[in-house]
This record gives sequence, structure tokens and C-alpha cells, in this order.
Amino acid sequence: MVGVVACLVLLAFTYLIVSLAQVWWTGRQHYSGRADAIVVMGAAQYDGRPSPQLQARLDQVLILWNEGVAPVIIVTGGNQPGDRFTEASTSSAYLQDHGVPESAILFEDTGRSSWESLQNVAEVADQHGIGSVILVSDPFHSLRIRLMAEELGLIAHTSSTRTSPVRGFNAFKHHVAEAGGVALGRVLGFERVESLLG
Repeated sequence: MVGVVACLVLLAFTYLIVSLAQVWWTGRQHYSGRADAIVVMGAAQYDGRPSPQLQARLDQVLILWNEGVAPVIIVTGGNQPGDRFTEASTSSAYLQDHGVPESAILFEDTGRSSWESLQNVAEVADQHGIGSVILVSDPFHSLRIRLMAEELGLIAHTSSTRTSPVRGFNAFKHHVAEAGGVALGRVLGFERVESLLG
């Protein structure tokens, strides 16, 4: 019995390590082929100004936009109680200030989690005939959101920001947490994990 438990623990640990390696690897990929839309995942905003983390993501979006990889950008993220601005509206304003036309920006502005935002993105995509997307976020976040988007029926690629302020041990902690989320999501499904975790 002890041997069986030890084997199960070893298998679970190995699975987590493999997931961690995949999180790390995906976060270093930069897809620059064409897609129907670029999707930027929301992050904190301060009264209409993007946080350093959100700005890093938006600057990566601008690189892709200027490379001409997609005709539209989908901005995501709702707001916290008491906020005057959503993450999506803050992202839109920043992108417009840097040359992206308003007509090229689509909104998902109610999501409170990655799953909620991507669920809403899938609906927006369906309404606009969008089948393939390039997801922009922090490196540690990229694999989980790609798998979520695929579960929601999108053809998804990733292009992680290289200028995220989340670095060092803090980034490592995020990588480990995301590896756990990926490992669990692959077994149970990301929608179910979201409902279990709230």
C-alpha cells in the first residue's frame, strides 16, 4: 500500500514538473503569424491609467499590431467595485493614444477572471466571425489562457510580453501557481475548475 501511494505521489509530482516546464516554455514563445484578432488580457488599472503590468501587455500588443498580424484587437477586463474605469476601457484608451484606430478595437469589459474574460471573448469572436486569436499576457499566464481559449473553441496562439514587472522569485511563484492550474485544468476541464474555485 505504501508503495502504491509513493508511486502516485511521484506521478503527481512528475506531472506538476512537466506542467511547470510547459508553462515556462510557452511563456517564451512569440507567435508572429497572422490571426483574426489579438486579445490582450486585462490587469490592474489606476483610475484610467494602466498599471506597469497592464502597460507591458499593451506594449506587446502594439508590437504585434505594428507587424500587421491581425486586423482587430480585443481588450478585456472589468473593474473592481468603486472603480470609474474598466481594465478594457483603460487598455482601449492607451492603444488609441499609441495609434490604434478606435474602429479596430473590440470590447470584453465584464470579466472578473481569465475564464470569464475568455468566455466573453469567445462570444465576441463568434459575433464577428473571429476564429483564431493571439493572446497577450505575462509569460507565466500564457499556457493556461491558451488552453482555456482552446477549450472555448478558439484557435489560440500566444505572444508574451518581455517587459513584465513581475520578475525574480515573484515570477517563479506565479509560474508554480499556473502550473498547478494547468495540471488541474487538463484533468477536470478549465470551466469546472473555475466553478470549483469560484
